Amino acid sequence: MSWDEDWAQLKADALARGGPDTRMRLNQLAPAAGGGGGADGGDLVADATSIDGNAHLLLEIAGVLYEGRMDGENATQARSPRAHADVAASVTSFARYAQDQYNDMVVLLAALAGNVRSAGQTYTTYDQGVRAKLEEVLRQGTYTPPKGGFA
Repeated sequence: MSWDEDWAQLKADALARGGPDTRMRLNQLAPAAGGGGGADGGDLVADATSIDGNAHLLLEIAGVLYEGRMDGENATQARSPRAHADVAASVTSFARYAQDQYNDMVVLLAALAGNVRSAGQTYTTYDQGVRAKLEEVLRQGTYTPPKGGFA
């Protein structure tokens, strides 16, 4: 079976399975009537534990990338005189490119993790400040009943 035939079969299977709405959805529920972001159509909710967990997740992804980096032994096996000079040059070029991309991604993930962690700390500090102000209003405030017969 050619690639085009295989692709056509996959699309036909998706149409048969998907019903009227066959657009791609990435790890989410079908949108509710009227659109919206969340599964329940509610507001964005954040908490410090979730934010901190996301920062750790970014660092874990960097670790997984580290484990999947190009093995030095593979690059050594493809060098002259074990491989043709053109193959060796291509492998070396690719290895440098892959290492450069890996370095860029790890730096990006580390920077994002730092920013997410900082945002979580700022969120916690701000939330504690708002809580303290509300508690102060509750402690020091006095209830004044309405006048004029309004209940």
